[in-house]
Amino acid sequence: MAGLALAEAPRDGSVLPFPPEAMAGVTEERLQDSTMKWPKFPERLPEDAPNIVFIMLDDVGYGLSEVFGGEIKTPAFAKLAEEGIIYNAFHTTSICSPTRAATLTGRNHTRVGSGTIAERAVAFDGYTGIIPKSSATIPEILKHYGYHTAAFGKWHNTPAVEATSIGPKDRWPIGYGFERFYGFLGGETSQWEPRLTDDSIFVEPPEHDPTYHFSVDMKDKALQWVDDRQAFAPDKPFFIWFTPGGAHGPHHVFPEWADKYKGKFDDGWDAYRKRVHQRQLELGIIPEGTQLTERDETLVGWDSIPEEQKVFQTRLMEVFAGYVEHTDYQVGELLNGLEQRGLKENTLVFYLFGDNGSSAEGQNGSISELLAQNNIPNTVEQQMAALESIGGIEVLGGPKTDNMYHAGWAWAGSTPFKGTKLLGSYFGGTRNPMVVSWPAKIKADGVVRQQFTHCVDIAPTIYDILEIKHPEEVNGLQQDPMDGVSFASSFATADADTGKSVQFFDNNGSRAIYKDGWMACTFGPFIPWNTPASVSRVENWDSATDEWELYNLNEDFSQANNLAKKHPKKLEQLKAEFTALAKDNKDFPIGAGNWLRLHPADRVKTDYTEWDFTQNTRRMPEFAAPGIGRESNQVSMEIEVSDEASGVLYAVGGAGGGLALYMDQGHLVYEYNMFIIERYIQKSSEPLKAGEYTITIDTEITAPGKSGEVSVKVDGKEVLNVALKQSVPVAFTATESFDVGIDLGSPISVHYAERRPFAFNGKIKRMHVALTPIHK
Repeated sequence: MAGLALAEAPRDGSVLPFPPEAMAGVTEERLQDSTMKWPKFPERLPEDAPNIVFIMLDDVGYGLSEVFGGEIKTPAFAKLAEEGIIYNAFHTTSICSPTRAATLTGRNHTRVGSGTIAERAVAFDGYTGIIPKSSATIPEILKHYGYHTAAFGKWHNTPAVEATSIGPKDRWPIGYGFERFYGFLGGETSQWEPRLTDDSIFVEPPEHDPTYHFSVDMKDKALQWVDDRQAFAPDKPFFIWFTPGGAHGPHHVFPEWADKYKGKFDDGWDAYRKRVHQRQLELGIIPEGTQLTERDETLVGWDSIPEEQKVFQTRLMEVFAGYVEHTDYQVGELLNGLEQRGLKENTLVFYLFGDNGSSAEGQNGSISELLAQNNIPNTVEQQMAALESIGGIEVLGGPKTDNMYHAGWAWAGSTPFKGTKLLGSYFGGTRNPMVVSWPAKIKADGVVRQQFTHCVDIAPTIYDILEIKHPEEVNGLQQDPMDGVSFASSFATADADTGKSVQFFDNNGSRAIYKDGWMACTFGPFIPWNTPASVSRVENWDSATDEWELYNLNEDFSQANNLAKKHPKKLEQLKAEFTALAKDNKDFPIGAGNWLRLHPADRVKTDYTEWDFTQNTRRMPEFAAPGIGRESNQVSMEIEVSDEASGVLYAVGGAGGGLALYMDQGHLVYEYNMFIIERYIQKSSEPLKAGEYTITIDTEITAPGKSGEVSVKVDGKEVLNVALKQSVPVAFTATESFDVGIDLGSPISVHYAERRPFAFNGKIKRMHVALTPIHK
């Protein structure tokens, strides 16, 4: 019951509610002298323990939803807000993996090894990308107490090199307490051809189904799981972690959803902010007198956008807005499904509108968002020209692009704040809307909750309402201290003092400390909306010389008035307290998230330098696969073909960027898709006739991101020689894979996109890859 130590709960995942030694009968040598009696099921939860649904959207900011004064329709969020209570000062970590890890464990992100996203993990304690089992997750603990648990959508807390079909899988969702998982393991995926995982196996979405979208699929799977629970364990409460990919890039949605917003944003992001700020004041979402912060001098104004580019920029925002509404609609369908099943009354719903603020990673507007992650120089003119070559503005939001909007729209989506995703210093990166509903226990009173709350507070709040004492030991492991504080008292009392007095933030050296109504912060070296300009800043950065700012949040909700010069002693005190908190939370070295910007070769990767593959090699994550697009290497293949053979020999990446060697009616074709803006393609002059061949592909790349040359030989004779003007320095994609004999997921080439997955109709008898540099 209340406060039960988990050592008393079953640890082995057994369906038995008690260990075998607890059998209540009498055991004798002879059967006829023995009696059998099942012991009574131990009650470990309050009688009215609720179902719990945690919903979190991705990369959506404070000023987007109509509920918080924005101009995007979010009927599910609005309905829940009307039926429940609104929190206007809830906070995240300003980036994906860290927010998820902190929420799941109730510990600060660096304490649980999640100081940056999984793909950018480095070998410092707070940045390994590994949640320690000494910080048990909400589903792990609730499962021991009798809950059934399931996760649907984006995960992003598995080390990038462990997301292979052979694992190890103890750091997949099913290894962290979820009995059911359906979604994708990495940071993002195409919504049209998502890289899906079903519990512990990889599965593929339907091929060429024009009605398919991942957000719809995951909602359907969630309701199917609820039906299973209704059939098999109707008396047991459940915990659902529902975290769509929306609206993280790429922004993928059906045209009719984007078309709802045609013309709505034609006057640009500066005008949008003014309208939304005024509406926020009228709604009472922000306190009276809250100032609208100024645009950073490094961020371009709408009036500076050339007229010929404005249609491109506004359509990108229309697609994003449609994507947000479509995602919220699926949330509504999930909640309606629960209501139709009679589960609404005693279901506690947390709906967090974003795992961080809106993302500025689209930079100046992009048709291939990984351009920014790889810091590839490009212009809007290049992007628009490339877009025309694949179908024009109408294809934005579809499977041919990995589009993201201009950073100006992200800044607008953060109204009234001045930051965006990736900034731990400003609320535009860390403050997200949240509503909580629980019809059985929470009565809507129309009063906005203004307590300073944080994602680490979700776990202790859940344990508090279930009367669960924080366990000292789980599965034999001593547990780390909890950083979060319960805010359950605010469910009934709008101005309840939750006891939370301090919180620290850090992301890529952009950091802050909140304490008792004050906030000290510093911007850090990285400019989220200007990756190229960040290079020299990061290279020359010294955290000890950062200029700090100071804000009195009791009087300045939006961080508009810097009081550093007025209260220097207060600032120095808070800086010292930040340093102590950072050290305690394994945050040193400060700015460790920038390590790979300085040392890209240190990225998380496999130790292998040679591989042997078969035609059945599938779904090898790019971070675990040979770096055939970014490093010098040699590929050798023994194949057997018939006349006019066709299909992919091997591929890595997707429509937004990647490379493939394929055959088309007997001709060999090599294509290097440089994030859509450039494509290096060559086709053999003569087709291969039926027979057996040895194909070698020698690739020389001078340095990460630099030029290269690819030579393709058939039985020792060169048939293709492709010049690479530049190469990918880090990765083509987040979740696309390396595949042999097929191109699964988003197709790399537009030339076979309609034939995807374009499986090779010949035989690949042997394939060998070596990363040993080649010298001619």
